[in-house]
Amino acid sequence: MSRALKYKQVIKALEYFGYIKTRQRGSHIIFVNNEGKITVVPKHTNGEVMAGTVGKICRDIDILYEEFEKHIR
Repeated sequence: MSRALKYKQVIKALEYFGYIKTRQRGSHIIFVNNEGKITVVPKHTNGEVMAGTVGKICRDIDILYEEFEKHIR
C-alpha cells in the first residue's frame, strides 16, 4: 500500500529509474524516460505527494510501490 511521500523523495526515485524532467505546467511536472513513458508529479505548497498519486506514478512507470520505496531514502 502506498503512502504520502515528500516531493523530493519522489523525484529522487524517478531519477533512479531513468526519468528526467521535460516540462512543467503550473504545479505539475512531467517526467519522461528514454522509452517515452510519461508520468506527472504535482508540486504543491505542502511539499507532499499524496498516497493515491504515488500509487498512480508507480503504475505509470510499471514499478511496484515496494520497489519504488526502496529508492527514496
